[in-house]
Amino acid sequence: MIKQVSPGTERTAEDGRPPLGQLYDVGERRLWLHRSGTGATGGPAVVFLPGASAVGLDYLNIHDRISEFTTSVLYDRAGTGWSDPADLPRTAAEVATELRDLLRAAGVPGPYLLAAHSLGGAYARRFAQLFPGDVAGVLYLDGFYEDMDAYMPERLQLARVRQPDPGPVQLSLMRPMMRRMYKRMFAGWPDGLREALVERHVSAGWWQAGVRERSNMPEIAGELKGGGDLPDVPVIVLAASGIDPGMRLLMSAKSLHAMADGNRRLYADLAGSVTRGEYRPLEGARHSTLTTDRPDDVVRAARDLVDMVAR
Repeated sequence: MIKQVSPGTERTAEDGRPPLGQLYDVGERRLWLHRSGTGATGGPAVVFLPGASAVGLDYLNIHDRISEFTTSVLYDRAGTGWSDPADLPRTAAEVATELRDLLRAAGVPGPYLLAAHSLGGAYARRFAQLFPGDVAGVLYLDGFYEDMDAYMPERLQLARVRQPDPGPVQLSLMRPMMRRMYKRMFAGWPDGLREALVERHVSAGWWQAGVRERSNMPEIAGELKGGGDLPDVPVIVLAASGIDPGMRLLMSAKSLHAMADGNRRLYADLAGSVTRGEYRPLEGARHSTLTTDRPDDVVRAARDLVDMVAR
């Protein structure tokens, strides 16, 4: 059950202010963060790292439930969502350092349990390389893994896959379909907040931010490969076995099958790379909508990681 926004905090998409949370000064930028829960059980704060084209409030359904047993944190990277603009793409080190500075500015104590979706997985892994003492565990939500090319045929490797970047005409044609998709995704979000999210997600600005963030994935993979060791902390890998509708339009059945097979092996090995790691495939869940397709499994994994850290 998503907590309703009180009348005093409700915002609209038009006024430009965040519907929830607040902005913190980090360096020369203001970054958005929303924190709930008290961490009264002593467990680590769960910090969500969104995927490209996603923002912190996309995970509100999970955040509210996790905040019932530990602190939960949503945020927007610079250049995305309600945070200040930034030139994109950026290095993973820039993003990871920015997140650590934001958590300190907001007074969220570590170590943290990083919940990383898609491209957020790259930033979580760089955070762990740079600040190993600040990481209690990692929950991968179909997350980025720098060795993914080793599991994919050449045609699906990072440098070969062209990221979709529709022009203004194509985007205008896609917008009705996108609006329907986001309305379904956020159907349970509070009034006012739901509309703000939908309208911004279908805007050219938010779409282009996602395109730009994804544009340096080969470079990010190289950065991680040369970035040093990662801490041996508890890990749970949730892997979507379903296929995003858009992927069926962009890829052949043969390529989709090869990608699914590669992902299964990739995520099993990712979980096996630490002493306490678990691989949990989610039948029917799709990459972009994993947290709304299978919210119970995501919350259960977060709780399990909090318990693993306590042992």
